[in-house]
Amino acid sequence: MIATSPKRVGAPAAAERPRCAGASAVAVPPRGDRSRAAGIRAKWVRPVVLACLVATATSGCGLSAELDRERDPGRTHVPDRASSPDPLVIEVPEPSNPVPVQQGRGCPPSGLRLDIGPVDAAMGLRGTTLTLTDCGKRPYKVNGYPAIAQVLDEEGAPITGVHSVVGTDKVPMAPADPGPEPFTLNPGDSAHAALYWRMAAQHGVYVRVAPQKGQDAVTLRVPDYLDIGPENTLGTTAWMPAS
Repeated sequence: MIATSPKRVGAPAAAERPRCAGASAVAVPPRGDRSRAAGIRAKWVRPVVLACLVATATSGCGLSAELDRERDPGRTHVPDRASSPDPLVIEVPEPSNPVPVQQGRGCPPSGLRLDIGPVDAAMGLRGTTLTLTDCGKRPYKVNGYPAIAQVLDEEGAPITGVHSVVGTDKVPMAPADPGPEPFTLNPGDSAHAALYWRMAAQHGVYVRVAPQKGQDAVTLRVPDYLDIGPENTLGTTAWMPAS
């Protein structure tokens, strides 16, 4: 006669655990020594979980994949590209036509380069410095004042009513003009002259200036701006050799 272990009355049969598609069955170790069973359990729990995760990613074991299969068992649906959201489109505005100014570097064909400095302000008086450099290969004779042709706004339109004068007598509080003195600029040499005006409302962004009267003017962008406004006076000092 063979002895058998009695079953507990009312104990339900062990329910079969569901497995994800693609995950292999793993035998559960029999009851026995608890420490041995714990060690075995730690060895098989991680592989089973990993197998289910891999199977879910590769075989569509997730809820979303199951719903797709129920809607379209034959996988015949093709996404409508027309109804799909358009990709992000970044529109780059076309660059506006800048006001043609003297190149930032290099020597112009004339062999003379003009530059303008930042604006100084004090008690409503404004001033800036013009620099004339002989960047060519021949000496250049200087005798007189820079010739201011126009003051332009941001759009390149002339600010009407600006009066450009030689000297500084008509600009209140401006320093005295030393007066013209003839001298020669050798290649590499520079000269300075100053512009003075009184503060006003409108901003002058560009200045068209020639080394001397009767010569071609170039357009310079002011590092700050000339807040000179219309019906105002722009005085100039004579060129002086740079020390």
